[in-house]
Formats: sequence, structure tokens, C-alpha cells
Amino acid sequence: MAIEEIKSLVEEGNKTIYDLRKEVESVKNADSLHQEKIDRIEKSLAETFSTKQEAEMRQKAMEERIQEVETKFNRPGAPGAGSEQTDEYKEAFVEFIRNPMDPANQTKLYELQRKATDVQTSTAGSGGYALPEVISREIAKQVQDTSPIRQIARVVQVGTSDYKELVNLNGFGTEWVGETTSRSQTNTPDLGEVAPTFGEIAAKPEATRHSLEDLFFNVESWLMGAGAEQFAIAEGTAFVSGNGTNKPTGFLAGTPAATADGSRAFGTLEYKATGAAAALSDNPFDEMHDLAFTLKAGYRGNARWVMNSNTMAKFAKIKSTDGVYLLQASQADGAPDRINGYGVTIAEDMPDIAADAFPVAFGDFTRGYLIADRVGMGIVRDEVTKPGYIRYIMYKRVGGIVKDSNAIKLLKVAAS
Repeated sequence: MAIEEIKSLVEEGNKTIYDLRKEVESVKNADSLHQEKIDRIEKSLAETFSTKQEAEMRQKAMEERIQEVETKFNRPGAPGAGSEQTDEYKEAFVEFIRNPMDPANQTKLYELQRKATDVQTSTAGSGGYALPEVISREIAKQVQDTSPIRQIARVVQVGTSDYKELVNLNGFGTEWVGETTSRSQTNTPDLGEVAPTFGEIAAKPEATRHSLEDLFFNVESWLMGAGAEQFAIAEGTAFVSGNGTNKPTGFLAGTPAATADGSRAFGTLEYKATGAAAALSDNPFDEMHDLAFTLKAGYRGNARWVMNSNTMAKFAKIKSTDGVYLLQASQADGAPDRINGYGVTIAEDMPDIAADAFPVAFGDFTRGYLIADRVGMGIVRDEVTKPGYIRYIMYKRVGGIVKDSNAIKLLKVAAS
């Protein structure tokens, strides 16, 4: 899809939001507030927000890729395809995918992998093969482009699952002194240790044996597209609500508390209640202001809202007493919609508005949530499960954990 078409989709989304808001006003002004009609409008808004963010993410990804290509071609000696070893391994890998039963293909791929230095490593005795670096890197980039939490969290690559980071809980002590004044020892910081919980995630693209044998079938694009989509869907759920057992620990895992910073256990998020048992309060505009200012000023500079499309649709219709919409639809290319001046990220795995749910998160996710990718992706062939089809099981290890629990706040649907 061309970038102009994507921009057109974004503009169309903004117009749809405007039209639906006008329809809400007409219903209210007519004093005939039919719930069925309001539900229809909210559903249409939710679909519009979801489509609009997807288009914005594709636009951003396309612009970044164009810039990346231009940068590569401007380097001395460009364009280059990579090292001979990497190219040879990729060619052997594609031949293996097309004709996996040929012993010569298996032997060549095994020997190249055994001595490769530019191949994404680690199949850990599973009987599979490592994905070529060019393919695994592109899958990782596509997952980044389509995974909303990955776009706002801190992401690191690690070589082991035993990865930890330290968080400064109270800051270093300081003092003011003159040039010749004696210095006293300042307080040392309290440090908290965070260790992402890891799990192995698998994508299982499949194709008919005949299609793989077709010379015009693009094996690389097939693997990259199918793998990235399946990885992104599974990761999205885990980063939000994963329980930490053989998967990342999501930021909604655990038991959030209503206590302020400094009074909660390390790793526990703070929530603010809506004031209503199963809905938003009578004045959600104030509700969102209160939640935003629960976050300390140092975190607010890079803060954003996270919610799903259904919740976004609810907020899209809310006005302040001055008639200002709580949600400000973006008019600029690539810019997110905003609430109270802060951008909104739509993560469909966030819960809907319901009793005791946490439908809205607000914070600096770069400081608040850590995603750790174990280097390397592997692949295993399965031609038994489904006759006539060959399934290639791609796998990688991913971890996640709340890093700084002061950096993210939650809105809870509850009376108190």
C-alpha cells in the first residue's frame, strides 16, 4: 500500500470520528437517546480508531524503512547484500524450505550453520535450524511495527534468559557545598532488581508442498509476513496480562494498590478508582486529569495513555463542562490522537470498561516496562500433522516485566 493511500486512510478516519460525534450530538439534542443507536455509534467509533491506528503504524513503519534504505545507500560502498557467508546461508536455507527432503539441502544447511558467524544462533538441540539473520531481523522489525506495546516499552536484546536490571528506588543523596567545604557522605540509593520472565513463543506458518516447490513462490516474504503477524498477536496479550508462567509478566498482572508512591511494595502499580462500581464516573474528564497527575512530573514528559478501541470510543464522545472533547483526534500525519495533551496507544488486549477492570493505563512505558528478546530464532519442519501441507514452526524466547512501578498508573472501574 502506497504511503499516500495510508495518509488518505488516516484522514478518512478523522472525518469519520467527526461525523459520528455530530450524530451523537443530534441524538442528544433530539432528546431521544436510544441505547441501540448509541451502541451502534460506539461500535463504529471503535472500528474507526482501530483501523486508523493500524494505518498510522503502517505509515510510520514505511517512512522509517524508506529512511533506512536511503541511509544504507548513502554509506560508502553501498549497496551491499551483506557478507558472503550470510548470503550463502540464506540461499541454502531457502532451498531447504523449498525441498526439505533432499539430503543434500539438509547437509549443506547444517554445515553452513555449524561454522556460521553471521547467522542468528541457537536452536538448542531441538533438531531445527537457525533462521538467517536477514529474515529474523525483518521478522523482528515487522513485529515492532505491529506490536503497540513494543513501540512504547524499553526493548533489549539479551544472550541469556538470566537477564536482570537494577532500578534506583530513592535516588542518590546530594548536598550543596562551597569550594573548600568538607564533604559528608551522601546516602546510597536503594536498588531494586527486576528479572523478566521468559517464555518460548512459536509461529506456525504452513503452505502446500506444491506451492513451496513453485519457483515464483516468495519463501522469504511468506515466512516474514506470517511469522511476524503470529508473534505480534501472541506477544500483545502477554505484555498486557501475561501471568509470568512460561511467558512474559504483563503490566496488568499482580494486584495493583490504591496507595501512593513510596508506600507500595516494589513492583506493584498504583490505581485510581472511577468512583462508580461498573462504569466511568459522571465526570470522566476530571477522572483522567486526576489519573494523569498521579504520575510524578519526571515521568509525564514521555507519558501516554494505553487502552483498547472500545474504551477509546467511550472517551471520544465525552465533553468537559466547557464543551471541549476529552479526546482530540490527530490532524497531523503519523501523530497519535490525544487525551489531555498526551498521546493514545490502542492495545486491543486491554480490558473493556467493566466492574473491577483496569481499562486504562497511563505512564512512561519506556521506563516502566521492560521487554527482553533472546537473540536468535529457530525453525523446525512439520510435514506430518496435516497431509499435503508443510508447517514450519518458528520459535524465539521473549521476556517481559514491569521495571519501574512508579512510571505506570492504572484506572480501575470501582467505587473506591
